Amino acid sequence: MEKIVSATRLDKAARIIDRRQLDEHFTSSYGIFGGPARHLARLKFNPERARWIADEQWHPNQTGRWLEDGSYELCIPFGDHRELMMDIMKHGSNVEIIGPEFLREAAMQEIRAMLEIYK
Repeated sequence: MEKIVSATRLDKAARIIDRRQLDEHFTSSYGIFGGPARHLARLKFNPERARWIADEQWHPNQTGRWLEDGSYELCIPFGDHRELMMDIMKHGSNVEIIGPEFLREAAMQEIRAMLEIYK
């Protein structure tokens, strides 16, 4: 189960953690998964989708650039790919994962699994 169903008050004090340390842990990587960003996703959005993506903020440390063909390359730091993959997949054929290779492979695996449903 992925939700809190009950809580218990403890008799010991909460541990105080410096805000910088919390920010470093929870905001350096994409999405809800904390921890350091160990990878950089390179996503290429086709010209049709690029005009909207260029104005979106997926992550505070993202970078982006327009390519000569009118497409847009968005680079996003991440640690765990699960939430990022969901956000990529919603763009369907309007986006290509350029790297890293394991992220491309994860997308291909998901697409193959989807194809099995529609056979």
